[in-house]
Amino acid sequence: MAKESMKAREVKRAKLVAKYADKRAQLKKEGNFEALQALPKNASPVRLHNRCSLTGRPKGYIRQFGVSRIQFREMASNGLIPGIRKASW
Repeated sequence: MAKESMKAREVKRAKLVAKYADKRAQLKKEGNFEALQALPKNASPVRLHNRCSLTGRPKGYIRQFGVSRIQFREMASNGLIPGIRKASW
């Protein structure tokens, strides 16, 4: 389980990226790189990191479902994800 502060930091970054998205696109289009560098560091979408929405785990993230591999396996085993079941042959 990730620290609550790490989860909160990612949420804060995501909000900042959304806030400055239009401004960043406009400055890039104009080629005004000095003004682009004056924006906050965390306003860059490159600084975002995918995290599990349940536990905050940064590694083993399954993008399609928004959870880590561990949570995905538990949810699939419990039948919480429609259309997914454990393979057996």
